[in-house]
Amino acid sequence: MRIVVLPGDGIGPEITASTLKVLELASKRFKLGLSFQPHEVGFASLKPKGSTITPEVIQACRDADGIILGPVSHSDYPPRAEGGINVSSELRIKLDLFANVRPSRSREGLKHWGRTPMDLVIVRENTEGFYSDRNMYQGIGEFMPDPDMALSVRKITAKASNRIARTAFELARKRRKKVTAVHKVNVIKVSEALFLREARAVAKEFPDVAYDEQLIDSMTAMLVRDAQRFDCVVTTNMFGDILSDLASELSGSLGLAGAVNASHEHCMAQAQHGSAPDIAGQDKANPSSLVLSASMLLEWLSIKHGRKEFLHAHHAIESALDAVLKDPAQRTLDLGGTVGTRAFTERLCREIESKVPQAA
Repeated sequence: MRIVVLPGDGIGPEITASTLKVLELASKRFKLGLSFQPHEVGFASLKPKGSTITPEVIQACRDADGIILGPVSHSDYPPRAEGGINVSSELRIKLDLFANVRPSRSREGLKHWGRTPMDLVIVRENTEGFYSDRNMYQGIGEFMPDPDMALSVRKITAKASNRIARTAFELARKRRKKVTAVHKVNVIKVSEALFLREARAVAKEFPDVAYDEQLIDSMTAMLVRDAQRFDCVVTTNMFGDILSDLASELSGSLGLAGAVNASHEHCMAQAQHGSAPDIAGQDKANPSSLVLSASMLLEWLSIKHGRKEFLHAHHAIESALDAVLKDPAQRTLDLGGTVGTRAFTERLCREIESKVPQAA
């Protein structure tokens, strides 16, 4: 299994190194046969290559079995014409990574900020909506007719809506068998109606999965008040981006939020949080989000290739992280602890080893 590794910017190289330590251990313990192919992206690529991501790197990602992408500082990149390409969105479009899957789960021993505990997954459409840097075949979905007017075009298609809804229902079948579609059809009447039309059509194909709908504004309130009522939440691009950050923070911390960007053929693990350049190189970053994302990649590989050992490794990593986080003395600074990135990673690896000392 060839994994392309893109360390990214800011704290990206540090937490990517931590993630690779965990994966190398898991590969050894569970005989996964992982190999890692590193490539520079972001600022490390901009000066020597003239672009934050090159066609060669994109092709390497296309040819790989999986991808790990560290956080990138795309807000600080120069314009696209000067090589400042948003690495994350470029890979999502080029590889058609239409499903952004973001779990949020309260963890034993860690304070959650909502009124109730949470164990849900937000399934976010990843290729269109109001994301104007990726929703058009050519150019972007924003323009200025005059210096004092800016217009943004939102694209919603039946194909994208149908396949993201199908992803949510298939996932719900493996969980608690409930899907909630989040929308704003009372205001955005045409494009939201199209999204809901496809979600309802898919729902009819899954009679064993309960289906309901929630307005985006009331959904934010319900996440705070009664998050435990939700299982799989499916929604469009921008709503999903906002809701997943809210859910992750309410469940404990955005620093514990794993995520993958996936299609039927490709999967990219990517932390939910940003590149945090203010603490880069200081051994302060929490690697948990990228570690969890990489663990989700193992789960995806298990499903795609029918390899149970990948699923066992996924569960071992999740279980080990839960065990480490129970102890306040073992937590990183962002969670109120005093442990640095490297020490946290070493502790996590020891926990994995203790759980699977004789793994086949």
